[in-house]
Amino acid sequence: MKYKGSCHCGQVAFEIEGELTQVTECNCSICSRKGALLWGVSPERFRLITAQESMATYTFGEQTIKHRFCPKCGIHAFAEGILSGTPMVVVNARCLEDVELSSLPVKHFDGRSL
Repeated sequence: MKYKGSCHCGQVAFEIEGELTQVTECNCSICSRKGALLWGVSPERFRLITAQESMATYTFGEQTIKHRFCPKCGIHAFAEGILSGTPMVVVNARCLEDVELSSLPVKHFDGRSL
């Protein structure tokens, strides 16, 4: 299935293909503050619709994950990086259109312990 997603103002927009069967809630310092529900896919299943210049990037710690967000409305739409040796794009499922998040199981991940 193909999903469309964006930040609040639409300046950062993307498409993602896959089966959304669950989301992950991470308790690390950034995810808990954002309140994101995460869905990770391979980079081949993600397509950025807007230009790279339309986004801002935040990194911290080991600087291995690029947290992408909209500089206009501030919404964190997705992140890119290498997780457990595998390239990954992790989308904030709260930014997806027409998804009933309350119907999805939530897996809890202890990112604080990393």
